[in-house]
Amino acid sequence: MSADRIAPAPVGVRCVRQASAPDPLRVLLLHGLCSGADVWDAFVPLADPRCEIWAAELPWRGTGIKGWTTRPVEEWVDKAVAAVPGGPDVLVAHSFGTNCALTWLDRDATGTGGSSAAGARPLRGVVLVSPLYRAVPEDFDWETIAYYFNNFDRILVAGMQARLGRRLAEEHQQAIALKVRDFMGPYGWLRFFDTYLRMPAVRTERLEMPFLVVGGASDRVAFPSDAEALARTLPDASVRILPHTEHFPMVSSAKSFAEVTNAFLHDLPA
Repeated sequence: MSADRIAPAPVGVRCVRQASAPDPLRVLLLHGLCSGADVWDAFVPLADPRCEIWAAELPWRGTGIKGWTTRPVEEWVDKAVAAVPGGPDVLVAHSFGTNCALTWLDRDATGTGGSSAAGARPLRGVVLVSPLYRAVPEDFDWETIAYYFNNFDRILVAGMQARLGRRLAEEHQQAIALKVRDFMGPYGWLRFFDTYLRMPAVRTERLEMPFLVVGGASDRVAFPSDAEALARTLPDASVRILPHTEHFPMVSSAKSFAEVTNAFLHDLPA
């Protein structure tokens, strides 16, 4: 088979920055739907120097890797975690990635997600950025479904603009978003919303490691109320809502995001 016909690996993980000191804090970054590891590029050089940073390319990246929706999302997270030597100390997840991380963590309460990776160790902390969360099934109604169904193309545009670091021309936004939406397909949207719907079933009260929940005050994809509701359900969580910030705080407010994240990382217990 020629090289250009080899299917990409569903999950890829690489070290994007070495630590400046021995005994580093290993941090694994998980991106959201239709995004990619490069969405963290502005944050990586601003992260605490003692962090060794790993970034995952997950199968819901870009237009999606064919077949990713046929397997539970937590299996893909498990593969990413297993690819970090010794396992990560901290997970940092964004948007749909937060749902996948929570679902993975719910497999047990040790902070390893039930990972079978050799030498896997419990997490020391978790950062959830722009999380999509509802605490009880009654928080989901038909209006919620209609909002995310009818605005899916706008969500995709926001993701593309964040990755490009600039706004797309208005005349191109809709055409590009619809093309990406069609690549993602109904199964991609259904997996996204099904994972969101599963959030009330996540046993957050069992997740005892420290959490930082970061939201954007102007986010119209994952509303600040979702971040606040999630933080209330976790035993050890702080929440920061960044002003004048939309769905990608690590891009649009990289300095502020790095400050609150680094403060959290610095205070983690050994």
